[in-house]
Amino acid sequence: MSADHGPDPAATEPPFPPTGRLAGVDYGTVRIGIAVCDPDRILASPVEVYQVRGETRDADYFRRLADQERLAGFVVGLPIHCDGGESQKSKECREFARWLSEQTGLPVRLFDERFSTAAAKERLSGGRLSRQKKKKQLDAVAALVLLESFLEACRYHGVLVGQSIDDQADGGDTLE
Repeated sequence: MSADHGPDPAATEPPFPPTGRLAGVDYGTVRIGIAVCDPDRILASPVEVYQVRGETRDADYFRRLADQERLAGFVVGLPIHCDGGESQKSKECREFARWLSEQTGLPVRLFDERFSTAAAKERLSGGRLSRQKKKKQLDAVAALVLLESFLEACRYHGVLVGQSIDDQADGGDTLE
């Protein structure tokens, strides 16, 4: 890379790429919903709900996912209160996002996930799935809503949105 466009030596994560497949991650301490978009970042699909199994197995899973899906980066949902404040869960998501970048070597953006679960429930409400199957799919569909919202916000604003894992807590960007 040229000196003008080289990486920032103070940054702890790789730069976020403008193109390539991304995975949306709806983080939870028990289950993690995952969705992936195409390389042109037009269409996204839910992939699965991963059951947390411990740090070593989780790291192996995310490295395999990044390799198999040929990912360029991750978007992790950041839970923000309606007033813009953050919670203990927000802190956990920030720690997970840093860990995910360290384990995979890929950049991670944090993006406000307000209302993603409600939107996922709404999407699942019209289907013919049983209540149990809807519950199983919910986290993956929440990851899909998160990823679609992130992609739409990037297109709408014409810039990369969300927060770097190195940014201080401030509530993040939304579609508004």
